[in-house]
Amino acid sequence: MAFIGGKKPDPAPAAKAPETLTQPVTSKPQSSVVARDKGGPSVVGMDLTVNGNLTSNGEVHIEGEVQGDVRCASLIVGDNARVTGGVVAEDVVVRGNLMGTIRGMRVTLQSSSHVEGDIFHKSLAIEQGAFFEGKSRRAEDPTAVAVDSTSTGTTPTASAPSAKPSNSLN
Repeated sequence: MAFIGGKKPDPAPAAKAPETLTQPVTSKPQSSVVARDKGGPSVVGMDLTVNGNLTSNGEVHIEGEVQGDVRCASLIVGDNARVTGGVVAEDVVVRGNLMGTIRGMRVTLQSSSHVEGDIFHKSLAIEQGAFFEGKSRRAEDPTAVAVDSTSTGTTPTASAPSAKPSNSLN
């Protein structure tokens, strides 16, 4: 094989993967997975279960199981995927099972989806055949609101203006 310029090509990208896996996570008290956008989506495969929060600056495809909150730019929950926790992303497409709060600018529940939880969105599309149990709230910027984990998913900790306390006669 000839090398142009007398240099050997860089090793295959698979050779660089161990660097990412060997970085210590000691500075974070709870388990969490952080991905950086390198051009392609980050994928949680069908045979993988993530127990903890998942954060990415790019696109995330979940085909396996995530038990924790997911925060990314774009999220696709695959047909056989299961997510238990809150989701915050600009674009959210759900094809599988999601239990928890969804916060996204554009949220799509496809016909195979099963969602149990509240959806805070700027635009929402629900295909015929999709299962949705919860409430839907339109917000100008639903991703700006923080979420707090609970046993059934996530609930807002800072939301739109709260109701005024009622005056009681004592």
